Amino acid sequence: MTTLRWGILATGGIAHAFARDLRLAGREVTAVGSRRPDAAAAFAAEFDIPRALDYAQLAADPDVDIVYIATPHPSHAENALLCLEHGKHVLVEKPFTLTGAEAAEVRDAAAARGLLAMEAMWTRYLPHMARVRELATSGALGEIRLVTADHTQSLSTDPAHRLNDLSLGGGALLDLAIYPLSFAWDLLGAPTDVVARARLGETGADTEVATIMTHADGAMSTTMSSSRAVGPDTAHVVGTDARIDIDRVWYTPTSFRLTSVDGTVLEEYVSHVEGRGMQFQAFAAEAAVATGIPPLLPVDESVAIMATLDAIRADIGVIYPQELRI
Repeated sequence: MTTLRWGILATGGIAHAFARDLRLAGREVTAVGSRRPDAAAAFAAEFDIPRALDYAQLAADPDVDIVYIATPHPSHAENALLCLEHGKHVLVEKPFTLTGAEAAEVRDAAAARGLLAMEAMWTRYLPHMARVRELATSGALGEIRLVTADHTQSLSTDPAHRLNDLSLGGGALLDLAIYPLSFAWDLLGAPTDVVARARLGETGADTEVATIMTHADGAMSTTMSSSRAVGPDTAHVVGTDARIDIDRVWYTPTSFRLTSVDGTVLEEYVSHVEGRGMQFQAFAAEAAVATGIPPLLPVDESVAIMATLDAIRADIGVIYPQELRI
């Protein structure tokens, strides 16, 4: 399979992590784009990227096949649409967009042009998650009754920080809860019922959010996320015959155990991954472009997950300023 020529749009921390893993994997990065020429130039120098451009130039660059979009949440849709309009495939950092409506717009624009639009939920593509999925679908756990996961960190309390600014999509939901919620979708499918509760901070952004979801055949999932306190950051898949316990930090390359109901450890898995592991989502994007087969997380599912996040926000009373201007 011929690899694609990558462009990276934005130069923040997540873009640095992705660029490092692309380089470790031997992928070609031909251009980087930033609103600030000095930031683009510094990023290009750090990763030996030939061209430092602005966003419009990156989207139009004929030597770029696919663009990784690493801007803040409210810019995802605008940036993705710009690149799609210029014939570029897009890998869009999670959450896919700010709202379900934006997600559908990006999906439809990609479909109209025969291009890939894919959410960069990198956790789904990690090797230990592939094995968890195999065990879950093989019947090794019996009937899966419960999936539970938390994503808790102690992050900035500054009201002006992006994580606390509603105009920038701030709150634990989009930054943190998207991981366990997507995990529940992955193993149990779309929820049939969603209940959410949250604690709101001084800016109105959610600092803690918890969900209980019901899925097909009555299976349940629970998630807990916080931007103000650190919990275990583990995940568990509980079946009638066995359970999977994924160790800290479950959404990064880590270890897990498959344990039977009598306490016997049936399998132990330890990840051996070079770098952070973000290269695996790049491999999946390249494969989807080459084969035309949707990736493990197809865009329709990303759109549906964004709709679930909309429903959760309605439940907890969080509205982004952009929605009030519609």
